[in-house]
Amino acid sequence: MIVRSPYDDIDVPDVGLPEFLFGDLGDAADRVAIIDGPSGRQMTFGELAQAVDRFAAALGERGLGRGDVIALFAPNTPYYPVVFHGALAAGVAVSTVNALYTPDELAFQLRDSGAKMLVTISPFLDRARAALREEGLAVAEVVLLDDARDEASTPMPENALADLLTTTAERPGVTVTGDDVAALPYSSGTTGRAKGVVLTHRNLVANLLQVQAMGTHVTADSKILAVLPFFHIYGMTCMMNQGIHARAAVVTMPRFDLAEFLRIISEHRVDRVYIAPPIAVALAKHPMVDQYDIDCVDIVFSGAAALDAELGQSVARRLNCTVLQGYGMTELSPVSHCMPDDRPDMDLGSIGVAIPNVECKLVDPDTGDEGVERGELWVRGPNVMREYLNNAEATASTLDGDGFLHTGDVATVTDEGIFYIVDRVKELIKYKGYQVPPAELEALLLTNEAIADAAVIGVKDAEGEEIPKAFVVRQQGADLSGDDVMSFVAERIAPHKKVRVVEFIDEIPKSASGKILRKDLRARESAPA
Repeated sequence: MIVRSPYDDIDVPDVGLPEFLFGDLGDAADRVAIIDGPSGRQMTFGELAQAVDRFAAALGERGLGRGDVIALFAPNTPYYPVVFHGALAAGVAVSTVNALYTPDELAFQLRDSGAKMLVTISPFLDRARAALREEGLAVAEVVLLDDARDEASTPMPENALADLLTTTAERPGVTVTGDDVAALPYSSGTTGRAKGVVLTHRNLVANLLQVQAMGTHVTADSKILAVLPFFHIYGMTCMMNQGIHARAAVVTMPRFDLAEFLRIISEHRVDRVYIAPPIAVALAKHPMVDQYDIDCVDIVFSGAAALDAELGQSVARRLNCTVLQGYGMTELSPVSHCMPDDRPDMDLGSIGVAIPNVECKLVDPDTGDEGVERGELWVRGPNVMREYLNNAEATASTLDGDGFLHTGDVATVTDEGIFYIVDRVKELIKYKGYQVPPAELEALLLTNEAIADAAVIGVKDAEGEEIPKAFVVRQQGADLSGDDVMSFVAERIAPHKKVRVVEFIDEIPKSASGKILRKDLRARESAPA
C-alpha cells in the first residue's frame, strides 16, 4: 500500500540551483543574506550573487566545467555558499567534506569523487596537505577561504579565495539543467563505508519547493541560525539554501559552543533554530540557557536523528517556542517527512507527514511483504538521489527498479498519514528472540534528570546472548550508579527491553550532524582491556 503526501504535488522546474536561487533578486539585492555569527560581518544578496559569479568565472578560467568536481572542506562561513553556488553555476559539482575528517578519510573522498580542486581553511591545512600526499589524486590546486598561507612544504599550489574573486573573466556560458550533478556529499547510507551520494540540481530544487509547500514560516524577515554544518545535507538544504530561497538572513557558526550559540541567538535576534537532538538536551537541561535573552526564538526544528517527544516538549516549555521535527537522509536531499509549522498540535514523537510529491510504503525487511503495520520505510519522489557514485552494487541494494529508496529505518503510519520512526533495520537488538529498539531505550534514559546523554547498543553476555547495554553520561554532580540506571528503566518498560549492562562515559560519540556513532561504541567494546 502506497501512502502519499496529504499535500498537493508541486511542479519542479528544469533549472540549475544557482539560477533558481539567484536568477531574480529584485529588491532583495540590498537585503542581508549572510551574517557571520562570531564577528557580525554581513553580506547582502547582491554581494553574494556577485561573488558566486566571480568564483564561477575563476573556475572557468582554470578549465573546470560540466563533469568536474571540487571538494569543499570547511566549517560554516559566509564564503561557503559562495564556493558552493559558484561551482554549481560553472557546471561543476561540489563534494562537501566532513570538517572532522582525518587525512585518510579526506584522501578517500578526494580520490573517490575525482575532485580537481580542494577548498579549505588554513587551520585544516595540516590534514589537507597530509591527504594530498596520497597517490592517485586528481587535485591540482588548493584554495583557502582565509589567506593564512605559510612557507611549509606543500604538494601543490595554494591560493586565496579573495584572489580568485578578483578575476575579470566572464562567467562561463554553461546552461545547467536539472539533470546535472550538483552535490556529492558522502553518507554511509544504511550500511558500510561512506559512499558518494549523487544529488542533481533537480533533487535540490525539488526539496526546497517541497518544504516550502508545507507552509513553512521562513520569510524574508526570518533569521536562521546555521550551527549545524553546511557540509551535511541538513545544513546545506534546510539552512543555507532554504535561507537564500526565502531571502532570509542566515547566521553562521563554525562550530557548536553553548555560550556562543546562546549569545548569537540573543544578539542577532534569531527566530528560527535548526538543531540535532544533542542540542535539545542542552536547551532543556543546561542552567546557562537562563542567562540569555532568547525569547526571540519562534521555531526550533530538530532533524538528523530522532528527537524524543518529552525532551522536545521540555525545550518548547523552557523557550516558550514551537518545537517540530522531521525526517530525512542524505539520499533524500534530505527531507521526506516533516511536521508543518502550522501543526504544532501534531504528536512530537512523530516525524510528521510525507512532503509533496513523495510516496511511501512500509515493507517487511525479512519477507518483502508490503502493507505491514510496521516495516522498513521506502520513499519515492523527485528528491531521491540518482545513485551512489562508483558503486552500482550499493545503489542496487538501496534504490529499486521502481524508484523507491529503501531507508533502512523501521516506521509505522497512522490512518491520518502521520509517520513514526521506531528504529533502524540494522540496529535492532534481539534479546531471546524479542526485538529491542535502542532508540526507545535512549529516549527513556534521557527522561532521567540525572542523565545528560545516553546511547544503547547490543552486546554479548557470557552465554552469547545479545543484551542491551547503556552508555550513560551523568549530569554534572549527579549521584547515579549503574544499578540506579537499570532500576529506572526496569520500572518503566517491558521485561525483555531492560538495560542489563551500564557503562558511564564522559561523552557519547556522535557525528557532526548529531547521530550516535554506534560503531565507535562497538569498537570500544571490542578493544582490549
